[in-house]
Amino acid sequence: MKEILFSIGPIKIYSYGFMIAIGVISAILLASYRMKKRNMNNDVIYSIAIIALIFGFIGSKLLYILVEFKQFLYDPWGAISGNGFVIYGGIIGGVASAMVYCKIKKLDFMEYFDLCVPSVSLAQGFGRIGCFMAGCCYGRPTDSFLGITFHNSSFAPNGVPLLPTQLFSAAGDFLITAVLLLYSKRSPEKGKVSGLYLILYSIGRFIIEFFRNDYRGTIWIFSTSQFISIFILIAGIALFFNVGGLIKRKDRA
Repeated sequence: MKEILFSIGPIKIYSYGFMIAIGVISAILLASYRMKKRNMNNDVIYSIAIIALIFGFIGSKLLYILVEFKQFLYDPWGAISGNGFVIYGGIIGGVASAMVYCKIKKLDFMEYFDLCVPSVSLAQGFGRIGCFMAGCCYGRPTDSFLGITFHNSSFAPNGVPLLPTQLFSAAGDFLITAVLLLYSKRSPEKGKVSGLYLILYSIGRFIIEFFRNDYRGTIWIFSTSQFISIFILIAGIALFFNVGGLIKRKDRA
């Protein structure tokens, strides 16, 4: 809708980056507030946020390069420096780096993961609004009243009514945030909040992929994100039901 939000002299503020920033700030504030209520070390969340952001960025770019490997071979610098990212790579990179950090600091990773996943979903929701404003991650052409027409997008087809899959995703992310916050008030056993997030997000992502029309790579009959969603769903179910008894039940989420 509006790729460049506003300009300050020669400096251009892009809507996607602006919404990402709002999402990150909102996520940190929410996590910090919830940590204070639980008398947890509030400084930890800032360290985890910085580390997860850095490695999440790297992970999302690496997965994009893997999906667009032919383009990477043709124009390596263009693939690295361009706007291409795959959010699942960001989630995997961010979670993996947080796990390593907690291991080094001798912290209970699952305790912090349970606390932070509502914030992760919140940030994703703002990020998808940024996608909508920029025109990326667009949906299929439609004749329904839901159609949104872009006119000056560098990503979406201009002049064609498209399903606003970005807004569908944003609404789903905000709904997941609300569900997780409400569920966490029941003081569920450790791992259940994180497992529920993985379940809900993977199902939502799998479904929304049917309505998207931007190229995202394919694996067999699935898009790359749908293929990854299958394994994220399995991991979420295993975590929620503590398959194999991997999580100690004495702590609360």
